[in-house]
Amino acid sequence: MAAQSDWHNITLEIPFASHKHALFAKQTIEVDAELQPQAVRRTLGVKDNVLVATFSTLTVRLARLTTNAFLENVDLVVRTLAEFGEEAEKGRSKS
Repeated sequence: MAAQSDWHNITLEIPFASHKHALFAKQTIEVDAELQPQAVRRTLGVKDNVLVATFSTLTVRLARLTTNAFLENVDLVVRTLAEFGEEAEKGRSKS
């Protein structure tokens, strides 16, 4: 395995409207494992209303690809929340 200094590190902080939305995004994205776990390490967390993602990759190319895929997932979650977020909350409270 490569020495820790050989890894490329990226931290992204994505603000959401609420802590609940940031947590929903984290839970949605974290179910998908990295395709190359030997070359990509991912840590997701939530601080207040911010989704914090940290990636460590063996190559700059993997850092770019991993970041791009993550941001595509975040975009999908944000659009889903915008479309269904309030309705889902209303439906859940009636149950």
